[in-house]
Amino acid sequence: MFYSTSTSMVYRRGIQAITLSVDLWIHYLQFLKETLDPADPETSNTMRGTFEHAIMSAGLDFRSDKLWEMYISYETEQGNLSGVTSIYSRLLGIPTQLYAHHFQRFKEHIQDHLPKEFLTGDKFIELRKELASVKHHSGSKIEYPSGLEDIADPAQRTTEVENMRHRIIEVHQEIFSLNENEVHKRWTFEEGIKRPYFHVKPLEKVQINNWKEYLDLEIESGSHERVVILFERCVIACACYEEFWIKYAKYMEHHSAEGVRHVYNRACNIHLLKKPLAHLLWAGFEEQQGNVEDAKRILKTLEESVEGLAMVRLRRVNLERRHGNIKEAEELLSEAMKNAKTTQEFSFYAIKLARFYFKIQKNVVKAKKVLSDALQKDKENTKLYLNLIDLEFSVDVKQNESSILLLFDKVIRSSMPLTTRIAFSQRKVEFLEDFGSDINKLLTTYDEHQRLLREQDILKRKAENG
Repeated sequence: MFYSTSTSMVYRRGIQAITLSVDLWIHYLQFLKETLDPADPETSNTMRGTFEHAIMSAGLDFRSDKLWEMYISYETEQGNLSGVTSIYSRLLGIPTQLYAHHFQRFKEHIQDHLPKEFLTGDKFIELRKELASVKHHSGSKIEYPSGLEDIADPAQRTTEVENMRHRIIEVHQEIFSLNENEVHKRWTFEEGIKRPYFHVKPLEKVQINNWKEYLDLEIESGSHERVVILFERCVIACACYEEFWIKYAKYMEHHSAEGVRHVYNRACNIHLLKKPLAHLLWAGFEEQQGNVEDAKRILKTLEESVEGLAMVRLRRVNLERRHGNIKEAEELLSEAMKNAKTTQEFSFYAIKLARFYFKIQKNVVKAKKVLSDALQKDKENTKLYLNLIDLEFSVDVKQNESSILLLFDKVIRSSMPLTTRIAFSQRKVEFLEDFGSDINKLLTTYDEHQRLLREQDILKRKAENG
């Protein structure tokens, strides 16, 4: 008994983790069938309840035929032929690999039994009334009883049975024909799935494209249940591919916020631990939903998992800024600048911090100091110079003319590449043209600029002459 209980618990945990696994459901149902007491009245309820759970979870899978057949076999063994009919009625409208086989078996089921055996009482009476109405208009002499009693005349009774069988098969033939068309739409895509299971080895490009096109087909078809089933199949084979998880989450945004969260949670916390895009989108989704603390936690966890990603740090900064947490945003930028592992990274965050001071806190002095201090460490970083010049431009240009010219001259007289020095020289000329107060400075600067251009021309000719 302990063995059965513990085994059942393992099965349930497995099914909870992989609800789409047809094989796992089949093994679990077989285990229940072998271990439950047939004499216990609750056994049939447990089995039917589990079969229904299995069908709801995995019955729309294109390759779920064995699960449906197992359900049909169980109800046949129980003598529940009306239950078998009901299962077939559901199955014949679902695109599966063995769709034609199921329809053939259904017709055999109808032909091998009497309508009273394979229809519920209500369905039998409903069908009898339908046939009576048709026969009445055609002038038939058959007198159909209004209840479940048999027709007295044996020949008429046989005719009724055949008419019922014919009508039931006719109705299901229409369902089968529509389903056959749906199967044909999907058959090529199913044939293109060469690896339906998970493997760390990358998928071939043709298989990735096959999944994309198959998903697009199901989404266009409009059946939410089938789309979810296909996505679940896809993220087993394509578990390491960020694009499919994101496509799944984006699709779920039109249906369920909790569904979106469930997809991102599985993707980011199991399969895509070090892939940032899904985490960033998840954080954005949670912020959009008003769950700011969850968004912060997601971004922080990602940054701890994959260190050194500037886009993650900046996303954290801007999340705090958007929600009025200016001090926290400033601390995050200062911390990033302090912990920078390279000079380039240090300067990058210095520029971001300076802009933050200037644009958000409206503090030009602090912004200038950050950039000036950064230039002491990274003396030839043109972006630092450009940002510092822009800051000087943002205030009184006349008052700051000497400071601006000094910045230009530092670059022009440095050992930076000639093209960089020419670009700053050109900008210095333009500055003096537009804002300068001394014509002598403008003419001198123009002459210096021409010398740099001549120097560049000489170097070009030397290069052309080898």
